[in-house]
Amino acid sequence: MLPALTFFFSQVFQKKLSNARRVLIVGNGGIAIELAYEIENCQIIWAIKDKSVGATFFDAGAAKFFLPCLNEGKQPESFLSKRLNYDLEGSCISKSTMGSALGPDWSVHVNLKGKTLEKRNIHVEYECEVKNLYEREEFLKKKLKETYSEQSEDSWPVYVELTNGSIHGCDFIISATGVIPNTAFLHKNKFQIADDGGIMVNDQLKTNLEDIFAAGDVCAASWPLSKHWFQMRLWTQARQMGAYAAKCMACDIRGQTAIPDICFDLFTHVTRFFGYKVILLGLYNGQKLGTNYEIIVRSSERTEYVKVVMQNGKMQGAVLIGDTDLEETFENLIHNCLDLSSYGEDILNPDIDIEDYFD
Repeated sequence: MLPALTFFFSQVFQKKLSNARRVLIVGNGGIAIELAYEIENCQIIWAIKDKSVGATFFDAGAAKFFLPCLNEGKQPESFLSKRLNYDLEGSCISKSTMGSALGPDWSVHVNLKGKTLEKRNIHVEYECEVKNLYEREEFLKKKLKETYSEQSEDSWPVYVELTNGSIHGCDFIISATGVIPNTAFLHKNKFQIADDGGIMVNDQLKTNLEDIFAAGDVCAASWPLSKHWFQMRLWTQARQMGAYAAKCMACDIRGQTAIPDICFDLFTHVTRFFGYKVILLGLYNGQKLGTNYEIIVRSSERTEYVKVVMQNGKMQGAVLIGDTDLEETFENLIHNCLDLSSYGEDILNPDIDIEDYFD
């Protein structure tokens, strides 16, 4: 979002939330997960279309690791900014750490506290979507009933009927249902549009129209992709593509071809969910591998969750939750395509210092 729009949104959101008793979140991606964790003093109904929370990023095992966090107090965190600030001369004046994500620090300066509850209260509705919305008058006229309610059924300004048959009243609804490229208005300009709605771009981020480039959520990567990279519309890739697009445009002006950025060699995403550091590497959920792969998992309740995806003895991807310190080692193992067949499940044996072994 543009800074002014972000500021306006945060002000409106804070004002609504400050008087809210219950909100309903629709969606199961990164924004929905962060909101479910960050909002305090307010009951949350979380409607997701999947069988487990965070299915965009996690398998059922990782989701189970996070479940105890839903209704427990937030973990104390030290704030780590992922933005660099510059003065008018271009000198960096910020001491904050560089990072490719705009996301995890978005809520630091936003008051996300509701009106009533002292304890966290999150109720998850699984495998459902929004079926109908009702204003209070319509709800009463139809003589509908809430699935469960701790308050008078006529006390909510809006009611949501889900496809699983449940009905919930709330003060307002937060839609966090994902990213769809907004390109419909461009069709008349004869852009080539991919099946997912994105503008097709080559490895120079050029569209099919002369002197027009595209980057981030609006585009669709349409060049032969690296084995361990795929497009996923996240803030990390949007920023990486934006920086690379600037490089491509500068090279194009000079009649040169930009060397594809290293960020397109291996899918990586670093964020925080439910207070835990989360790192996704490569084909972390077996993307592009079909069914011919195996998974090795190491989990320690409330401490860490580690999953690696193996195919023909080689590591193809990994999910690292918690302070595992394995990200650099696993990144190198995926890049180098080493045959790890002889190690089997010992690749995640906590008694083996895997970092030193493959250093």
